[in-house]
This record gives sequence, C-alpha cells and structure tokens, in this order.
Amino acid sequence: MIKRLAINTGGGDAPGLNAAIRSATLAALERNWQVWGIRHGYGTFTDPNRPLMALDRDRVRGITLLGGTILGAANRGNPYQMPITASDGSTQLMDYSELVVQGFREHQLDALIAMGGDGSMAIAHRLLQQGIPIVGVPKTIDNDLPGTDQTLGFDTAVSIATEAIDRIATTAESHDRIMVVEVMGRYAGWIALHAGVSATADIILIPEIPFQFEAMVKKVEERERRGRHFTIVVVAEGAIERQGQVFTKGKVAGQSEQLGGVGEYVAKRLSALTGKESRSLVLGHLQRGGSPTTVDRLISLRLGAAAVRAVEEGDFGKIVMLQNGQIVRVPIQEIAGKMKKVPLEGDTLQTARDIGICLGN
Repeated sequence: MIKRLAINTGGGDAPGLNAAIRSATLAALERNWQVWGIRHGYGTFTDPNRPLMALDRDRVRGITLLGGTILGAANRGNPYQMPITASDGSTQLMDYSELVVQGFREHQLDALIAMGGDGSMAIAHRLLQQGIPIVGVPKTIDNDLPGTDQTLGFDTAVSIATEAIDRIATTAESHDRIMVVEVMGRYAGWIALHAGVSATADIILIPEIPFQFEAMVKKVEERERRGRHFTIVVVAEGAIERQGQVFTKGKVAGQSEQLGGVGEYVAKRLSALTGKESRSLVLGHLQRGGSPTTVDRLISLRLGAAAVRAVEEGDFGKIVMLQNGQIVRVPIQEIAGKMKKVPLEGDTLQTARDIGICLGN
C-alpha cells in the first residue's frame, strides 16, 4: 500500500521537470496518496536547512510552463560522494548514503520517483540495492540516456540552440565572418547535430567524429568560391580534434568535470588558417532555461503519470521510457552508467552528409 510518495530531481535542471513533477503529483493525489518533494537531489536528508516540500494541488498549479525545477537542482548532490570542506580548507568526499536511507524511513516514505540523467540513475541503482523502492524518469537536455527515443528537456534545448544559430547567421553574413557556436551535450553530439542541421549550419562537430581542420578549411574555401563569404560552425562542448583531448574548464569536488573551450579554440584556429575574421559564442546554460516546448511538456506529463502507474503496480527498479512513441519500462540497471551516442549510421547524420554539411572529417 502506497501512502506517502516522494519525488526528487537530481543533477542539473531541464525544461519539462516541473511538468513531470505536476503530472506525478496530480496522479498520486488522484490515488489519495500524500506527495512530498525531496529538495536539491537528496539534500533533504543531508542538509537540515532543506526540509521536505509538501506537494499538493496548489503547489503544482501552473508550473507546467515553468522552466527549472521547484525542488531545486543538485550538480553536487551525489550522496555517495558528498563534498565536505574541512577546517583546513581541504575538501573530502564522504558517503552519506546511509543518511538518505535513514531519512527515507524516518519520514515514512513508501516510494520514490527519481527524475534525472545518467548520474542520477546510477545513484538510484545503488539506493535500490539499499532498499529504497524507486521508479526513474529520464531527464537530461543531452539526450544521452540509452533505451529511450528522447529525454525530457532535449527538444527545448535544441529549439533554443536552433534559434540562437539562426540569429548568429544573419550577423555572420553581414560581416563576412566565421561564427562558431558551442552548445551543450557533454560527451554526446545530439544537441549539436539536431540544432546544426535544423539551422542549416555549414560545419557540425560532435564527439562521435574527431575533427580535422583540413576538412573545415576546405569547406570555408569552397563557400568562398561560391560567393558565400561567411561560415556557421556548430560544435558540441565534448568535441575533440583527431588525436586530441576533450576541452575542460576544471573540476569541482563532488561534481563531474566541466567541459568547455573547444568553440574558442576552433574559432582561433580557423581564423589563422583561412585569414578570415572569426567569433565564438558559448550558449551554455541558456539552453536549460525558459519555458519548455510543447513536445517537452507532453513528454514530461506522460512520463510523470507513467511513473506513478509503475509505483502503484509495485514495479520498482524500472525507468519509464519512450520507445517508438509508447511508454515502456526498462530496468534501471540496464541504464545506470551507460551513454547513448549519436549513431554514425543514423538518418540525421546521413542527412547532414547528403546536404553537404561538413562533419570535420
């Protein structure tokens, strides 16, 4: 018997999270369950200043159209590696997972809907083994979770990136410049590929295909010969040069490494090799913010309700996914620690090649 349901949102925020929270809350209330939100990942159980949030109809009214998450994000919220600052200023990583399990029981919570990406699902898998009944919801703008057609937040991120590239193209043409737009996606090129193709970029660089400057220079020179004196380059933050390494901005204790810098590098090198003026732009967290698209709202609402159905049936240890437009349940252990890369034989990548977009190789 489920009486008290908990919901949390792990990792970074994504457009559509609030819609999923609202859907899961309303579906649970229809079953006469109480619903509680765990703040900032699992912060409620590790920080006394972040108590449970009571989720009722008033609290979730109107949040479908809001970006972010009313429960708070937690990029440094892994309970198995919580960063603690010692008196000497050093940082140590502590295992607070037992506090999570203890807090879950003390609050008399019966089940948890965990909304998150690959890192959050890896945490959920470990907490499952410690006895917490969990159902997962796939959330990440990067769209890099295997087993699902699309994660909530991806469509909005692509739409924002596409609009930004569209705007950059007009100023690039006016100034005869090379414009390099760096987008998110970490180690997968889904955002760069989909936004780049949609915005008719000239060059798209993704982590799955190590790039060479010779190919990009050839593309720029080809456009010059055809009287097109500007070039739009879209580069995923995790893209790497052939025999090169991923560009990072450092790493904070308890958090995965921060990617970034490849866009600026590509812009400077292309300028030196072609003699053309270049500029770089990093879209960054702009892709996370704002109201979710209709696609993301509907996906999020469907996934939130589907998670509650799984809880009601006691089908724990599963993550609700979209496959061929239908909701399915996949064991979390099949997802945890794995990544979905852009398939090199995929139709979207082939489309880019067919219409003459340079992929850096």
